[in-house]
Amino acid sequence: MSKTSNAADRRGLTDAQRNAVAELMRVSPIADELGRRFTKAGYELHLVGGSVRDALLGRLGDDLDFTTDARPDDILRVLKDWAETTWETGREFGTIGAQRHGMRLEITTFRSEAYDGVTRNPVVQYGNSLLDDLRRRDFTVNAMAVSLPEHRFTDPYGGLDDLAARRLRTPGTPQESFGDDPLRMLRAARFAAQLRFTVDPDVVTAMTAMAADLDRITVERIRDEFTKLLSGADPVTGLRLLVDTGLADRFLPELPGLKLAIDEHAQHKDVYEHTLTVVANALRLEGTRARTSSCGWPRCCTTSASRRPRRSARTTGSASTTTRWSGRA
Repeated sequence: MSKTSNAADRRGLTDAQRNAVAELMRVSPIADELGRRFTKAGYELHLVGGSVRDALLGRLGDDLDFTTDARPDDILRVLKDWAETTWETGREFGTIGAQRHGMRLEITTFRSEAYDGVTRNPVVQYGNSLLDDLRRRDFTVNAMAVSLPEHRFTDPYGGLDDLAARRLRTPGTPQESFGDDPLRMLRAARFAAQLRFTVDPDVVTAMTAMAADLDRITVERIRDEFTKLLSGADPVTGLRLLVDTGLADRFLPELPGLKLAIDEHAQHKDVYEHTLTVVANALRLEGTRARTSSCGWPRCCTTSASRRPRRSARTTGSASTTTRWSGRA
């Protein structure tokens, strides 16, 4: 059931949620201003997705995401003489970027996107309504919206409840969501690492059954999502999920391969668990650069005459030097 409220009546929200929405509006006054411009031009404008989620989590940054029924040309007309600058790099996906008063805005036409089962790029079709747009989103915590300028809150899939429970579910069935965009399976692991969310068992089951579909995604998109996972607060949780679901086998086989590795020097009984411990400790000791230093250990070490391991120069590079990124063109 959809939960809605206006500025005067937000009984569908808890006090904390009302405060979060109010804080969102307080720190982002340009959102109301922009909403009034779209309304005057005859269009809808809704703050949506990660911006709403992060506001409710108290971690809103300087980037705001909006959705609208206006098409890209219409968006540009509304932004004319208001935005300090605009860019059209995402135009093919219905997205126009803009900047004002230090805030970066991305405004995207209602859309639905899916893969044809063969190509690795999404096929974008414009949608007809906010609810249709929210349904196509990856997870319920990203399927909430604040309509502008009236501040009406829309949550058709229980995203607030899932956010409170720190639970990751999909708006529709996981099979439908991952069939539309298989990268969402990797994104689930990223959110587990980044936000410390628990992934719903039905989502994990679908990830395991559909892991091979990740092969349809370009290496660049996988790389970007994996990098975000490694930069999360708890990358080990994300890495375990990748291994347990079989997703790691599709692009990082060295990691699950560590379960079969034997440390001939008997320093570590379980090379896989040792590697995950290294990743966890790297967060505290050295930061992002050290996080991938041990991932390719079996392949990237050589043995000298004294049979002591000597680390290859390849292990000092990025994750791409120890995985088969380049092999998935």
